[in-house]
Amino acid sequence: MTIGEIAGRFGLATHVLRHWESVGLLTPDRAVAGRRRYRSADLYRVATILRAKEAGLSLEQIRELVTSAVPARRREILLRHRVDLVARIDALQDSLRFIDGGLECEHEDFTVCPHYQAMVRERIGPQAAPHVPALQWEVRAEGSGAAG
Repeated sequence: MTIGEIAGRFGLATHVLRHWESVGLLTPDRAVAGRRRYRSADLYRVATILRAKEAGLSLEQIRELVTSAVPARRREILLRHRVDLVARIDALQDSLRFIDGGLECEHEDFTVCPHYQAMVRERIGPQAAPHVPALQWEVRAEGSGAAG
């Protein structure tokens, strides 16, 4: 396959494949006049790179993953990334709970909700005093001429 054919098959620009080659992710054969020729093994390599990128691995991690001849090293790379991924998923789930809490709150203004204020105090720490932000926003907005 030519660089254009493999790029088209995966919906990539040809410069992406050239970049991946320059950083050691791909090693296509060279035909007459130095043109790249991709084999079926290269299809699997490109698909692997794309899946790894979708999983959040960096190009350096992917290079280590696909070039290592040591299975234990490949597993170590995946395990290390899994730990990072689980932490990011936990943070995103916490963010989603925050958003859902605001959207599902029965108060007209969720910022005056005791549950919301408790969540914010928890983020600040145990020394946080009760707070009624809606009143401060109104005062600030009135004093600055801005709408709140």
